[in-house]
Amino acid sequence: MGNRTGRKVGAILVAGGGIAGMQASLDAAAAGFKVYLAERDISIGGVMAQLDKTFPTNDCSTCLISPKLIEIAKHPDIEILTQAEIVRLEGEAGHFTLTLKRQPRYIDAAKCNACGACAAACPVQFPSNFDEGLGTRPAAYRHFPQAVPSTFAIKKYDRAPCRGTCPAGINVQGYVQLIKIGKYQEAMQLIMERLPLPGVLGRICPHPCEDQCRRREVDAPVAICGLKRFAADQVDLGVISLPLVAARAERIAIIGSGPAGLACAYHLARRGYRPTIFEALPLPGGMLRVGIPDYRLPKEVLDREIDHILRLGVRLQTNTALGRDFTLDDLFKQGYQAVFLGIGCHRGKPLGIPGEEADGVIQGVEFLRRQNLSEPLTLGRRLAVIGGGNVALDVACTARRLGAQVTIVYRRSREEMPAFAHEIEQALCEGVEILYLAAPLKVVTGSHGQVTALLCQKMELGEPDPSGRRQPVPLPGATFQLPLEMVVPAIGQEAAPEPLKACGLKLSRRGTIEVNAVTYETSRPGVFAGGGRAHRPLDRH
Repeated sequence: MGNRTGRKVGAILVAGGGIAGMQASLDAAAAGFKVYLAERDISIGGVMAQLDKTFPTNDCSTCLISPKLIEIAKHPDIEILTQAEIVRLEGEAGHFTLTLKRQPRYIDAAKCNACGACAAACPVQFPSNFDEGLGTRPAAYRHFPQAVPSTFAIKKYDRAPCRGTCPAGINVQGYVQLIKIGKYQEAMQLIMERLPLPGVLGRICPHPCEDQCRRREVDAPVAICGLKRFAADQVDLGVISLPLVAARAERIAIIGSGPAGLACAYHLARRGYRPTIFEALPLPGGMLRVGIPDYRLPKEVLDREIDHILRLGVRLQTNTALGRDFTLDDLFKQGYQAVFLGIGCHRGKPLGIPGEEADGVIQGVEFLRRQNLSEPLTLGRRLAVIGGGNVALDVACTARRLGAQVTIVYRRSREEMPAFAHEIEQALCEGVEILYLAAPLKVVTGSHGQVTALLCQKMELGEPDPSGRRQPVPLPGATFQLPLEMVVPAIGQEAAPEPLKACGLKLSRRGTIEVNAVTYETSRPGVFAGGGRAHRPLDRH
């Protein structure tokens, strides 16, 4: 039964775009039906499109299917549905209802003119399934020049685990592929969509992405962190272009110029704001400047990337501390509409043992701060560092390079040390001694109150604690003294409560600022916090 247009009532779906599906579609359309041709690949043609010759006639397969491809592409009653599969079929003959699942093409068919520029520029290569894995294809591809539809496509399988693990959410696989083909500026452009300090992070990032790299299943992870550093060292930041946005009039204050404050300022500047950073230290950078030795993070690298952020219109005031030179109320009275707190944790945790107030005991973060700012620092000839993290290793190597005889005292075994393995190897190569399974009991002082020794307790490993590391258990009666003139605790850092006493913010038991888990807003409207000082249990939604 027909209608006024000559087309029969109803529609037909043909599942499969091979030679049989194409011929069935043409026959049904010629009979007056509306035809939907569903194909799970990005183009029709099926297996015949992959062949050179057909059996048994030895005819050219392209010559056979090309006319049919052209006829289907031009037929007004045939609609091609690529990357589509039937997931549900309901009803009865003449009254079927189908549910199709279609994968996105990721290239706009309305805009694609099949020029192939995307494939030529694409740095990512995959084995070509169309060629049975004998060749490769770019991530943006089509199977062959005469393919129907001619629109290029990108087939995505899953988000790379390295990107999912990166705290900044950087497109890791993207910039690694760009570096591979020598497009360093484009790689930096991609990195800096999310991260303002690529050269810094390329040197000090703990790179959890590499722990999840799928290449580990073959041999070793891709050197993601090192590649970021390499790209940053190749490119002048002045050539990195940012999208032009209209300037905004709202005033925003950022307290602290460490990683959190700098990142906040960078992303605000990219959105048209002109924030002001208030920094308590004489130089910007926070712990990047005062907590990391020069041999790990050259200060010229840090200065270059901070200067790039400031050139975006960010203002900086150093030697200006919260609680000493101004309060949050002062900032709001001066017309700032919002405040971001990125003041960090600059105070070392105490050991909690007798004698640690003696002359000759200095916290690891204070040791590094004085050294990095060239402040007076009296170094003992023999020095003990307490702890097994990266800060402890930084202190030990710095002191060793200054000429001290250095011993690290760590209460667990080497396998439990949280410091990077290469940092431990470097310390050992530089002559640092490490005493494993030893814990400090008391700082021993002489008649003038000067440190003379460290009383230590020998330990053994017991059951694992909640972190998965085996707990150190004291060996009864097994103590010894370590002769020295200086003790440097480096067992962690905590927040100094003084700057926040009059701010009216809700704090955790550890003195960190409680913030909303989504917005990072504190208990005081208009005040936000991030970085090491922020604690995220506060959820007002």
